[in-house]
Amino acid sequence: MKTDIEIARETPLKPIGEIADMLGIGREVIEPYGKYVAKVPESLIDEQKVREHKLILVTAITPTKAGIGKTTVSVGLALGMNRIGKKAVVALREPSLGPCFGMKGGAAGGGYAQVLPMDKINLHFTGDFHAVTTAHNMIAALMDNYIYQHRDEGFALKEVLWKRVLDVNDRNLRYIVTGLGAKSNGVTMESGFDITPASEIMAILCLAQDEADLRRRIDNILLGTTMDGRPFRVKDMGVTGAICVLLQDALHPNLVQTTENTPAIVHGGPFANIAHGCNSVLATRLALTFGDYVITEAGFGADLGAEKFYDIKCRKSGLQPALTVLVATTQGLKMHGGVPVEKIKEPNADGLREGMKNLDKHISNLQGYGQTVVVCFNRFATDTDEEINLCRQHCAEMGVGFAVNNAFNEGGSGAEELARLVVQTIDEKPSKPLSLAYADDESVEAKAEAVARKVYGADGVTFSPVARKMIQKIEEMGIAHYPICIAKTQYSFSADQKAYGVPTGFTINVRDIVINCGAEMLVLIAGDIMRMPGLPKSPQAERIDLVNGEIVGLS
Repeated sequence: MKTDIEIARETPLKPIGEIADMLGIGREVIEPYGKYVAKVPESLIDEQKVREHKLILVTAITPTKAGIGKTTVSVGLALGMNRIGKKAVVALREPSLGPCFGMKGGAAGGGYAQVLPMDKINLHFTGDFHAVTTAHNMIAALMDNYIYQHRDEGFALKEVLWKRVLDVNDRNLRYIVTGLGAKSNGVTMESGFDITPASEIMAILCLAQDEADLRRRIDNILLGTTMDGRPFRVKDMGVTGAICVLLQDALHPNLVQTTENTPAIVHGGPFANIAHGCNSVLATRLALTFGDYVITEAGFGADLGAEKFYDIKCRKSGLQPALTVLVATTQGLKMHGGVPVEKIKEPNADGLREGMKNLDKHISNLQGYGQTVVVCFNRFATDTDEEINLCRQHCAEMGVGFAVNNAFNEGGSGAEELARLVVQTIDEKPSKPLSLAYADDESVEAKAEAVARKVYGADGVTFSPVARKMIQKIEEMGIAHYPICIAKTQYSFSADQKAYGVPTGFTINVRDIVINCGAEMLVLIAGDIMRMPGLPKSPQAERIDLVNGEIVGLS
């Protein structure tokens, strides 16, 4: 089997103007970034078409190190729907350099179901991630300078809440001290780095409705607390305009193409375990303007990505998915069924059945949001027909649609079964209006309890003294109505990454809360999750290289 990058390199690409033509976007309005990538102005969004067209969310069972292939399914479904005569557009997040050079290499789909050019998308692309990183760190530099320049006037911050970001996995930067040395080097302070996908600027970019909303949100970013207890925000420094300038181009969604030359929109890249995990509202609405069906995904398992898609993105944007596709694999299910990782490629009906409890929990959760669910079985080469039929029969007993996806090996033709099922299900039994996990006016504690109990299956939530102090601040600021964004491990419903399947008898401990006044959400940090990941013992960077002018190792 060829690698992803070999397949991508052999796929003839069409000029980006032709891809724009397919959508009905005039070539004169796009801004090309080379031959095969372009920025598209969000001013083209048509709200009536956004409401009329169908949005499909792709999510997954709890991920394992065996992989799930959610992006491959998302791209494959778009390919399959176009093959059966439907005008479908896939709208995805941008990959982060952290995982690309850390755990898994590329993140633009796989096999014959990719978005292209995959090397550019996986690397610097149109510079959106760099713009977010620069804007975030510019705020940090301006804040430090403001403190330094006004210190003789008695100005100081009792509490600094704004850290720095970098799109590289670097555990050594989690906690740092700045301003060491001579007095001219600044004021000595503790600080630290998060990874760029966890940046509030990234969340703002993905939640902003337009340029004016972007400016409003940046204005409201909370940087710290003054000595007399007042909030200190970006607008207090008078630099909002400068930050908007850095983000001007990044605000526009990116147009690319798939391995079958159909349009794709790729924009924004927050992680779902430490951020809200969805592509930009602008990209989704733009895709809905030009596609009768739009397939989008939310990061990691449904307990993280889908929950935040509904409770944050849809709550704030008014988007209503017509259907949710839940991706599962035999290898992932077997791991949740207690099968050792070294044996998950071997047939094991008992392990598969036990692992289906994880699938069932996710189905129940999604249905609790009012969603009609279709299970997509993402086929791997080692899967047997007996295993597939066992999963199909189980879903039939659950009253849930089931289809096999083989787009990795066959492209769009391998996703036609899934495409037909999705279209038929939307026509005959579309999702109900969203029933969210909690109401805006509930307390922070009540919102956390709702997600923990309803979605994770926890017995409850505990809060550290630090988190309790932040809740008091949140209430004093009058922002308890913000939705919550729980940061926790992606590998379990619980905060214990080794608790596979459907764990019970656990509580979720919130150790800290990050206030995002610009993104208008509260990030609850649970368990030992880190917002700056580390690198593994053998990072993917060891396998990425430039050979005879061509990139290798991105897959």
